[in-house]
Order: sequence, then C-alpha cells, then structure tokens
Amino acid sequence: MAFSMGGAGSMSEINVTPMIDILLVLLIIFMVIVPVTPKGLDALVPQPPKNPQQQQQPNDRTIVVQVLYRPGQAPAYKINDTDVNHSDLLPKLTEIYANRAERVMFVRGDDDVNFAYIADVIDIGKAANVDHIGLMTPKIQAGQ
Repeated sequence: MAFSMGGAGSMSEINVTPMIDILLVLLIIFMVIVPVTPKGLDALVPQPPKNPQQQQQPNDRTIVVQVLYRPGQAPAYKINDTDVNHSDLLPKLTEIYANRAERVMFVRGDDDVNFAYIADVIDIGKAANVDHIGLMTPKIQAGQ
C-alpha cells in the first residue's frame, strides 16, 4: 500500500499494478488452454472414379433406399430395387446391417417427394444402427 504524506491525516491508496499483471497472466493462460478449433459436421463426399472409361461394377454391398413418388398416395419404398412396405423398412435394414462392418446407406428420393418422407427413412436407418447415411442428388445419380 502506498501512503501519501502531508496534510491533516494519512490516506491509503491501493496499488493496482500487481493486480493488472496477475490479470494479464491469467488471460494468456486461458487463451492457451481454450481450444480455438471450430467443430463442424462430418460429411462424406462421394468421389468420382479414377478411370472414367472403366465400367463400374454393381456393388452388392451398396444399400440404396429409394423413396418413390405416387400422386395422391403415400410414397413407395425400395431397397436396391426390391419393393418394401414402410412398416418393413426397419426390420429389413436391421437384418441387412446385422453382420456388416461397413454400415453405409444411401437414400434416393424422387423430385416430387416431400422431404419429411426422406427424413423418416433417415431416422429408420439410424434406428437400424447405420453409421453413415448419404443423400443421392440428381448430379450424383447422373454420374453412375
């Protein structure tokens, strides 16, 4: 503490310089400790084939769930060109992914289908323990 002399009495003042030093040291420590890396979504992007002339062999391991538009009715569903009822989607997908190490599924929807039906298929895929679910867009479909 500092004292000022003079006058009728003594008056004490707080020396704030050491407090500011401590504050700056703590600020630097917290800046170093707190990670600054942003966390985003993990997305898998399909890669084009390395050899465009090479014919792509149909992969039996690829599972594509299609949501087909039917005017005035609920959409129709297919798993790799096999017709499936909506109520049978979860049991079929659970059976397919029961013994697989690679749990990847693609969802393809018609242009006129409401996205709520596609989101429902994604939820069913998550319930069937599918790790990665991709959406097939018209650009990806044209590349096949």
